[in-house]
Amino acid sequence: MLKLIKLEWKKNNIGKYVRNAVIMAAVLCLFMFALAYLGIANDPDTGIPDAAPGNNAISSPIELFTSMSFLVFTSVMLSSFIVSAYKNKTMNLMFSYPIKRQKILISQMLAVWIFNFVALVLTKLLLYGCILLGSRFMVSSFPIDFDMASAGFYIQLLVKSIVIVTMSFIALFVGMAMQSSKATIITSFLLIILTQANIGDLTMANNAVFPVILTVISLVFAFLSVRGAETKDLI
Repeated sequence: MLKLIKLEWKKNNIGKYVRNAVIMAAVLCLFMFALAYLGIANDPDTGIPDAAPGNNAISSPIELFTSMSFLVFTSVMLSSFIVSAYKNKTMNLMFSYPIKRQKILISQMLAVWIFNFVALVLTKLLLYGCILLGSRFMVSSFPIDFDMASAGFYIQLLVKSIVIVTMSFIALFVGMAMQSSKATIITSFLLIILTQANIGDLTMANNAVFPVILTVISLVFAFLSVRGAETKDLI
């Protein structure tokens, strides 16, 4: 399986995704630093941050923007690795190998999942680290509500990253069902609205049970994506 994953990275030129992930992380870091220390979110009349309910501490916007960015990024990669491979018929060649189709699909999904999980974790650590470093010299507009010396911080960071990256399997299933790369990406935006948006004081972002349910649903969709691969005709 590891050889297949490495083959997928090589075949899809993983270097360009590394570059794009680094650029995205740098942009997010600059944005969050400006949000915390340069007052770009402050109300011009009151001088205090104009944040949605429940997003008045710095960890909330960090989690929001990293989750949004990497959910879409992961869905784009899944679309490129799998859905586009069906459409441009390169999957025909892959399925001609003496390897089970399901194993090939799983390796493609894992190649994307592993890359984005690592990238998301590193990006979050970069953002939290920059905010923490900045707090030594400047006053943040948002309360610093995290402790990078705590084990709980890293456990929560890993769990949230797993949930976000795994959610992209829902977008993959929709894209494969509709035979459309665009559908994969559009579904990722709909998932962002469902999981991150606020309706008044109501939001799913801080619900403790919702991520568990969503992860289970995502794994079910991942299973459904590969279940019929052995007998299903190519797109």
